[in-house]
Amino acid sequence: MTEMAFDPIDPHKTQDEFRNYKDSARQRRVEDFYNQQHRLQTYSFVKEMQRKHLALDKGEMSVWEALEYLDSVVDDSDPDTNLSQIQHALQSAEAVRREYPGEEHEWLQLVALLHDLGKLLAVTDEKRGLVGEPQWAVVGDTFPVGCKFEEASNVFPEFFKENPDSSDPVYSSELGIYSPKCGFSSMDFSFGHDEYLYQVFVRNGCKLPPQALYMIRFHSFYPWHKHGGYKQFADDFDMEMLPWLKSFNKFDLYSKADDLPNRAELETYYKKLIDKYFPAKLKW
Repeated sequence: MTEMAFDPIDPHKTQDEFRNYKDSARQRRVEDFYNQQHRLQTYSFVKEMQRKHLALDKGEMSVWEALEYLDSVVDDSDPDTNLSQIQHALQSAEAVRREYPGEEHEWLQLVALLHDLGKLLAVTDEKRGLVGEPQWAVVGDTFPVGCKFEEASNVFPEFFKENPDSSDPVYSSELGIYSPKCGFSSMDFSFGHDEYLYQVFVRNGCKLPPQALYMIRFHSFYPWHKHGGYKQFADDFDMEMLPWLKSFNKFDLYSKADDLPNRAELETYYKKLIDKYFPAKLKW
């Protein structure tokens, strides 16, 4: 596959300039994305998508084969970069490797490389059985469904007003269908690449540690790890994992302004890591 051109929006921005949802260079596209996501990600839609995609019946391929598909994906929800997702993946992984180069941190390098691999859901390839879901069903910040959409912790909360669940007497209540401290792992979230990839890795028997799988599952849950929202549902495990999420976030977010790594030079290194933690072929 052909790599997309290196086209960062601003490679010199400071940390407090990231996640600008007011007047970024991609403002119109990002607003349009969240308008659709917040209106259409209902509890019933999420359950439908779980049935459709979590059967993992779309065939088998290696992790690296799946990663190469991300050359064709540019995240419409992201105000910080125009890069393809494989370029972002390598930036994130190399940022981790610079700070944590030892063998004991290889798993963290892999998390950085693969955390967005579930965006494969946005790719169409009929030969592979890939259906190309709209981006509002794949990317963006995630949030619980089946309970009230929080205004203080979600971006563009005004768009939730047109979501049918906002007028449902149960789904619009603070706890909704859940109980206090039930734990995020027992809840349903807006459908996207986080949960999909978590299920792919767990059900294919990968060897990543629990904190790695948690970061993959909840790295887009910015309302929680960035803004402290939905804390009434957090259990002890969520609190234990929160520092890991916050630590990983800096590699995911701030690496977007780094220079573009040389993919050809890095492929051998990361393929070797993948072979240590994953089977040769995974069900998707």
